[in-house]
Amino acid sequence: MLKAIIYIGLLSLFFCSCSSSDEDEYQAINEPLEFLVPSNFPEATYSLEANPPTKIGFELGKKLFYDGRLSSNGFISCGFCHEQRTAFTHHGHQFSHGIDDLEGVRNTPAIQNAAFMKEFAWDGATNHLDLFPIIPITNEVEMGETVSNVINKIKSDDEYNQLFASAFEGGEVNNENFLKALAQFMVMMVSSNSKYDAYVRQEESGTFTSEELQGLSVFQNKCASCHATDLFSDDAFRNNGLPPNPSLNDIGREEVSGDAADRYKFKVPSLRNVALTAPYMHDGRFGTLEAVLDFYSGSVTDSPTLDPILKQDGTLGIALTANEKTVLVAFLNTLTDETYINDERFAEY
Repeated sequence: MLKAIIYIGLLSLFFCSCSSSDEDEYQAINEPLEFLVPSNFPEATYSLEANPPTKIGFELGKKLFYDGRLSSNGFISCGFCHEQRTAFTHHGHQFSHGIDDLEGVRNTPAIQNAAFMKEFAWDGATNHLDLFPIIPITNEVEMGETVSNVINKIKSDDEYNQLFASAFEGGEVNNENFLKALAQFMVMMVSSNSKYDAYVRQEESGTFTSEELQGLSVFQNKCASCHATDLFSDDAFRNNGLPPNPSLNDIGREEVSGDAADRYKFKVPSLRNVALTAPYMHDGRFGTLEAVLDFYSGSVTDSPTLDPILKQDGTLGIALTANEKTVLVAFLNTLTDETYINDERFAEY
């Protein structure tokens, strides 16, 4: 009888402990994630204090990133156009594809090192990572949905309710927490382990060939003004002399700023993983890196807002010999980060 009483008492203690709120249980295991700034990177610009990444917040953001319910037809997720194997671009597609097989007017940008950026989208439509997902979600030819409808769909899902309760204080499924979760996922998407990174950090795997070293020298002399720092972008908006596509009428940054001085200016993209992210330019008009270099050396078009770097001493573009183009491509290939594109933390379930 005594054994039975003890047994029942232990069971009571077990069930009492298990009946504590799910929020308490999950908060106990919602550990902070360590965000490490690579030694050759500048400091992060994203406020990690305002939205510190956590284990459950990251997993929630990942689940949302790959969930088609963020779109009006229930099929187009963020991951539909941002595929990991190509540094989260839509490789081979000139324009982003959306609901009902509609096309946008711009090429899908890579997602990488967002924590270090000040502006987002080709035209800088937002300067805060938390707000960035609103743009594709509400775009009528991309995801074609409203944030309020997305929240309502998420609220009807028990798993999401549990994740939100575990990831955030108060645990409410609302706009703020929804956007913070997506940001936590994207903040952790750091690409910093290419051959180039090993070279500048003097790691064993970072031995450059003669051709790659020549390419680095050409890059530093002729490309690094815009593709600056080891992020390979100065995060600025520039008119690079690309002739406007008459069928698109895309005026670039001016659409956001309203300033005619920003006409045909687009954000300078990072060159990290560039060998994987074809096609190139904001409208995806070039299919190869060689075609991009041919453009800069011989097809830059003058206009009132052309970047002064591309118009010096009365000469348009960047003077590049055939050999310089060859070695430049060799160097650009060293920016491919196999670790990043195969990192299971970011992979679709």
